[in-house]
Amino acid sequence: MSSKGPKPPAKLSKEEMDRIVQRARDAKKDRLQGYREQSLRIHPWVCARCGREFTSKNLQLLTVHHKDHNHNNNPPDGSNWENLCVYCHDNEHGRYLDDGADDHDGTREEKTPSITHNPFAALGDMLKNQKK
Repeated sequence: MSSKGPKPPAKLSKEEMDRIVQRARDAKKDRLQGYREQSLRIHPWVCARCGREFTSKNLQLLTVHHKDHNHNNNPPDGSNWENLCVYCHDNEHGRYLDDGADDHDGTREEKTPSITHNPFAALGDMLKNQKK
């Protein structure tokens, strides 16, 4: 009796698995280094949010942020990047996660406002009536 499911994955030795993991880490490092170096050449060494300036001594604290949150969108003109200090970068991603955006493809679903009461809705009419 033969089963019609997918075959189980081949067993890999520890050495083969280590090589695969190292290649993946190297590829990620190369990809990150590529757009980071480009952004540091294009943009000033200043945090785009708080204005903190960086020198070669503390440049490791300056990160490259993808404006649309899509790490695969790396136009050579740098239009999707902004340099942020690690603190502003963490804050930006914290806000993004707080928004409930879990799609990571650079798109966000529009949300309906959770607050429906407007305490100032009648203020304009009240001011007009008071002038009379």
